Amino acid sequence: MNWNKNWKKSGKPTKKRKYARNAPEHVTRKLMSAHLSKPLAQKHGTRSFPPRKGDKIKIMIGDFKGTTGKIEKVLYKKRKVLIDKIKISKKDGTKTSRPIDPSNLMIIELNLEDKKRSRAIERRKK
Repeated sequence: MNWNKNWKKSGKPTKKRKYARNAPEHVTRKLMSAHLSKPLAQKHGTRSFPPRKGDKIKIMIGDFKGTTGKIEKVLYKKRKVLIDKIKISKKDGTKTSRPIDPSNLMIIELNLEDKKRSRAIERRKK
């Protein structure tokens, strides 16, 4: 099955949700993009980019709206992101990180320590 072409063929939301749910991991990573802040978007020439551990983000939607922090972990199978400052208390009193959807985030600062990521940004510019 050609994953890239089938995403755009159907306009039905149910089929798009089914596609996203059953997509392989390399496609899921692209579907998990988060918006870039305006200065970053202008600098890198792209509107969104997949989040990665170490990126500084701001939460735009939800209970923690306006909170900034660093990405602690990216859960590709669940399509969620864990942020260091976002903790909730469980019934037994322990604190745990709350998974947040990357579509509700804005990347303020990219972690460019990895050469592969720098190359990916350069590819997007072209």
